[in-house]
Amino acid sequence: MNDFESGAREHLGLFSALRSASANFVDLARTRLELLSVELEGSLLNSRHVMLWSVVALFSGCLAMLMLSLTLLLVFWDTHRLLAAGLITAFFALLTVGAALVVRHRLHDRPRLLGATLDELKRDAAALQESVHED
Repeated sequence: MNDFESGAREHLGLFSALRSASANFVDLARTRLELLSVELEGSLLNSRHVMLWSVVALFSGCLAMLMLSLTLLLVFWDTHRLLAAGLITAFFALLTVGAALVVRHRLHDRPRLLGATLDELKRDAAALQESVHED
């Protein structure tokens, strides 16, 4: 076998290795994009349900509190209407502060968007760096 034939075989082996590596990279990227897609769909669906039920709960709660407030004011109209109005106002003010604190806490502790996808990409990068250092 001459030098030309061995060089041609090495050249073909290099192209084959590059094609294989490219195919593996494309497959890896496709898998990660599928994971990203699944996470985004789940997040969007959950967000829509949360928003819908939050609006329903907020509207219903407001109507219930309005009716309760009117009922209490009517009950105490002849005796202590100002005291009743002040206590109702204080109750709603405290409820507002409490709800705002809960919302702040929930926003602070929410899970990272696309956390699983980012973790998988970090693992992929670490595995690629290890394979480069091994060669």
